[in-house]
Amino acid sequence: MADTADLIRQRFDALDPVLDEQARRRFAAAEARALGNGGVTLVWKVTGIARSTINRGIADIEENRSAGEGRVRRPGGGRRAKTQDDPTLLDDLQSLLEASRRGDPMSPLLWTSKSLDKLCAALKGMQHPSR
Repeated sequence: MADTADLIRQRFDALDPVLDEQARRRFAAAEARALGNGGVTLVWKVTGIARSTINRGIADIEENRSAGEGRVRRPGGGRRAKTQDDPTLLDDLQSLLEASRRGDPMSPLLWTSKSLDKLCAALKGMQHPSR
């Protein structure tokens, strides 16, 4: 079993830097399926990928599900945009950035003189939630 774990670890270490969320889940699921009984537990121990994620990957493979071309998650996955809950957020942020914008206006390279902390504090002062 140690040899098997070492081989999984080697494959995972080689591929992990280039795998997105969906590919990582499918890799772990394929390894677990190839091992059969006890595969999910071994892959979980070796990779640290949650059992529920591995099981979801197995279901994706068995049901031939995919997030879709060019996607990592199915539509609706992930966090909602802050602007959905706070419609004035983007306009207020742009007004703060406009006031402190630096650089040549004709150049695509512009920056602000305000730090992220100061921008967050200013937005909070405008009654925008901090999280």
